[in-house]
Formats: sequence, structure tokens, C-alpha cells
Amino acid sequence: MLVGSLKASLVFIADLSRALPILHAIDFVELAGYGSAQMGGHEQIRVLKDLDLDIHGRDVLIVEDVVDTGLTLNYLVRTFELREPATVAAVTLLDRPYRRLLDDLPVRYVGFVVPDELFVGYGFDVNERYRELPDLRLLHLSTDRR
Repeated sequence: MLVGSLKASLVFIADLSRALPILHAIDFVELAGYGSAQMGGHEQIRVLKDLDLDIHGRDVLIVEDVVDTGLTLNYLVRTFELREPATVAAVTLLDRPYRRLLDDLPVRYVGFVVPDELFVGYGFDVNERYRELPDLRLLHLSTDRR
């Protein structure tokens, strides 16, 4: 079962699903971070959309757009493990392992290890813009505000 994290993983999970030669289901979760300033620098995660399908006894592959600190992925893994899947692993299109705050993550498949730069397109956005671009692009933000 593929589980995508909305919205940025949508294009990646669609391409991945079409490439998989095995029968599989697809479901989505949507998470939001909050409270980093209010919680003394500790970001909390809340679920905006939970899974519709039961994962009990199933092999689950979490499809991530990017893995940075690992906090979100860790939250998903812990939440899913309470539902007793057969296995839980993750695939990420972009990986930034040098930003990890957690080491014990089940990232089994990595598309690209990338620098700490801002990517848009292929589902990635900035303020809901550029998501529709057909490929990944670096966004260079201008600091000149004339």
C-alpha cells in the first residue's frame, strides 16, 4: 500500500504507482506543523486528513516528497505502527540526510540527495505556486526588494 503525504507527494506517488508492477492500493494523509515558536522551538504535528483505508497486516510504503529533519516521517511511522501493519518503509524523492534530527528512520529508497535549496515544480510549491511545473526547478529568491 502506498501512502502519500499531501500535497507535494501527489505527482511523485502517481508516477511511482504507474511504475510498480505489483497490485497495490493508494491512500493519503495530510499533516500540518504548528507551534514551533509557541512551544519553545518544538514543532507539533497535527493530522488534517487521516487514512481512509485500514493498514492492519499490510505492507505500507510511505511516499514522501522530501525528508529533512525526519520529524514528520517519524510521526507517521509511529502513528502507523499503532495500527499494526505488516511492515512500514519509506521512499523519498528528495533527501537531505545532513539535516536529520532522528537517525532511526525507515527510508529505504531515495531518489536524489539534494542540497539545502528551495525546489519547486513536480508537486513542490511555495505558497501554493509553481506546483504545476512539469519538473523540479531551483527557486532563487531575490533579496533585492526595489
